[in-house]
Amino acid sequence: MQVQPYLHFDGRCEEAIEFYRHALNVEVTMMSRFKDSPDPTMIAPGTENKIMHMEFRLGDLILCASDGRCMGNAQFDGISLTLNLKTIAEAERIFAALSEGGQVQMPMIEAFFASRFGMVADRFGVPWMIIVRK
Repeated sequence: MQVQPYLHFDGRCEEAIEFYRHALNVEVTMMSRFKDSPDPTMIAPGTENKIMHMEFRLGDLILCASDGRCMGNAQFDGISLTLNLKTIAEAERIFAALSEGGQVQMPMIEAFFASRFGMVADRFGVPWMIIVRK
């Protein structure tokens, strides 16, 4: 069994992926737009070029993403994506990149369980925990 996070950006998927390409060096491995659907009832007016389904690689993980219903109000409550990194420098760089336009919830600190740990919600509202284990 494999678990895959699926992120619904509610109309901002393409913008999010471009941000993650810069911040996290993600690689898009598959993408379909609503206009590609054989079922025309799935295409709401004005959403033809929005992303119906996307897969992208982040490290060893393939994540899925979509524009969803394109209502403009993405919510990512009750879950965080955690990045386990090898070096403090890499963790600091990624934390700074994800913080750009986002909201720092806990600045990067040394903790009893980690050389560095921090929490941030990026500009799309996706919560991230950044950790360098001791």
